[in-house]
Amino acid sequence: MEKIIQGKIYVLGDNIDTDQIIPAEHLVYSMVEEAEAIKYGMYALSGVEKGKAGLPFGNIPFVEKGKYISQYSIIIAGKNFGCGSSREHAPFALYKAGIKAIVANSYARIFYRNCIDGGFLVPLEIKEDIWRIFETDEYIVINLEQLKLTRLKTNHGYHLKELGAVADIINAGGIFKYAKLKEMI
Repeated sequence: MEKIIQGKIYVLGDNIDTDQIIPAEHLVYSMVEEAEAIKYGMYALSGVEKGKAGLPFGNIPFVEKGKYISQYSIIIAGKNFGCGSSREHAPFALYKAGIKAIVANSYARIFYRNCIDGGFLVPLEIKEDIWRIFETDEYIVINLEQLKLTRLKTNHGYHLKELGAVADIINAGGIFKYAKLKEMI
């Protein structure tokens, strides 16, 4: 896991569900064959309803048409991110689109574990409703050692909640790599 994650942010609100992250009609692609797996990145967040994509502006596309890598590397969101169906395809789609971290007020438990167990991205939690004040296209820096998010626009820092025991799994690259590292399998 990188100790510093930085880049442009994409802002979403509360209750972004797995159908918004990757709509069900796009669950037909292989997650193993790269030629198909990139389609998950291409359709990531394509189910977010108009007016709620790229807050506060409205309809900013997450991935440009015809591409599969987003210009954004961090998602800022509200509470209950990843609610809905249990599918590892949701964090995988964000990973394939180039997301390295999500900073949200809270997560649906299964989405949170799928992020960690698959080694896809870092799900970070924050107390403040920064999604209400941050804007899509801003740059931020996340220092994982200091658990600090810095908004470059204002140079204001925000404290992130500790990852706790899951940090070791994230650092290993997922649950299976962690299990091998610890000689569990």
